[in-house]
Amino acid sequence: MNDTSGILDEALQRLHASGPERLGRLTNHGPMAVEALVHGGQARSVHRWLDYYRAKLEDMPARLAPVTDADWRAALGDPRRAADWIAYFERALAERPWREVLTAWWPVLLPGIAGGSTHPVIRVGHAVRALLGPGGETAPRVAELAHGLGYWAARHTPLPARTPVALPAPASPAAALDAVERIPVQDGSLPDRFAQLTSVPAWPAGNGDRAPGAPDPGTARALLTDLVTAAVHRYATHGHGEPIMLVHAATAPNAVLRTLPALPRELWPASLDAAWAASAAVTAAYAPATPAAYEGTYKEAHEEAARSTFDEVFARAAAHGDDHTVKFADTARDVGDRAARTAALRGVELNPPAL
Repeated sequence: MNDTSGILDEALQRLHASGPERLGRLTNHGPMAVEALVHGGQARSVHRWLDYYRAKLEDMPARLAPVTDADWRAALGDPRRAADWIAYFERALAERPWREVLTAWWPVLLPGIAGGSTHPVIRVGHAVRALLGPGGETAPRVAELAHGLGYWAARHTPLPARTPVALPAPASPAAALDAVERIPVQDGSLPDRFAQLTSVPAWPAGNGDRAPGAPDPGTARALLTDLVTAAVHRYATHGHGEPIMLVHAATAPNAVLRTLPALPRELWPASLDAAWAASAAVTAAYAPATPAAYEGTYKEAHEEAARSTFDEVFARAAAHGDDHTVKFADTARDVGDRAARTAALRGVELNPPAL
């Protein structure tokens, strides 16, 4: 990202008067999408995109009561307290360095990664990338981290307990995603679907229990990178099952991956566990029973990917304008190979354009 124009900071300032949700529980994707557009070299399209998107925004909800260090546990996971939580993190970030606040709260929030359909952790991942990138620690970017962390705390929702299912060793993340058992009734809201989860493939070894032989921090980061790659590639063949929601099987773990450089290494293995849990849960909730056939489905995208650069593919996504499509193409860009370009173009094909 080379945002010498200040467009990202201007856009975030425009967005921070708005709440993190609309219409009850639909997520405000504005901050994530504009950060992705700027990072992908499409800064010139940001304000036009915001002019389109502003009709979907709602004002910040009213505050109910301050969240304090003494009583925050009672407010955790209460979506009515979103504005209270955002104010809490604004105060915390005014008093302490942002990395210190993030490190303190990451282990608290990580078990609730599924809350808000995984959007809060994705918003935090975009905020951290902006803080670590060119331009660095500007006030709007620090404020964006407060909004992301506050949204996550308000929507904090642990996944239900699930029985680990053994996989042949060594199992790749692609094989693990293929082994995810679909929920019995793929219908209804995401919380209704997640309530049906009963099992999860035990990937990687020791997932969830920090058993001897669980990955060290460096290995955890490598495995998380492999998971993001597998989830992106899989979208080309399975995205038709639910084109919007299945992007989160890739964008949620990628948000965790983007945050790792700002966190102590000892937090990386637990971060892998949570990212896998979220990706597997989304896969179980929305993946189709069978992959798409090559002919007549993603063949055109695969052929276009062979003759396209990622700058060209991301420009297609930016012109398309759908927020999920933009964010998925941004994650696919991080993977960077032809299969990822195919998946990003498949997203452009499957989702209705917004612009």
